[in-house]
Amino acid sequence: MGGDHIHGPPHDLHEPGHPESVDWKLHGVKVIPGDQLDANTAQTPGMNRAAAINLARVGAQKIWAGTVHIHPNAKTGAHHHGHLESVIYVVKGRARMRWGNALEFTAEAGPGDFIFVPPFVPHQEINASTDEVLECVLVRSDNEAVAINLEIEPIEKPETVLWVDPVHRAP
Repeated sequence: MGGDHIHGPPHDLHEPGHPESVDWKLHGVKVIPGDQLDANTAQTPGMNRAAAINLARVGAQKIWAGTVHIHPNAKTGAHHHGHLESVIYVVKGRARMRWGNALEFTAEAGPGDFIFVPPFVPHQEINASTDEVLECVLVRSDNEAVAINLEIEPIEKPETVLWVDPVHRAP
């Protein structure tokens, strides 16, 4: 019986949610032009974030994606993003990441490199250049704006760069 195939139950092509009944023109692929990103997202002084993919813009349920530009020599305060995973792709410039309970670990990444930040990892983002903007693409595993500020004395002191987002307002 080598030609037998196991099939699932028959599907009604007209039932709501069935792939053949979806209007793919309205609910299919979306292209977000790079000059039409939404800056109305969590921001941090010294950094400029812009959303490309989120629930409001495209209906994304499980991810957030956008860009981040970090000003020369900018350093954020220590923080983590709760249960979210983050992926940073470096487009231009040099990123220095510090992480750990005392931000004791460090690594740098340049154009073409990916950075993965697991859930709950205390970290600090730093533009390793004193004169070039750091340009990155950022993807998070959920639409939530989670940024938990931590009381860790950073090895590289933030230079009046505070972590500010909808949950953590500027003092």
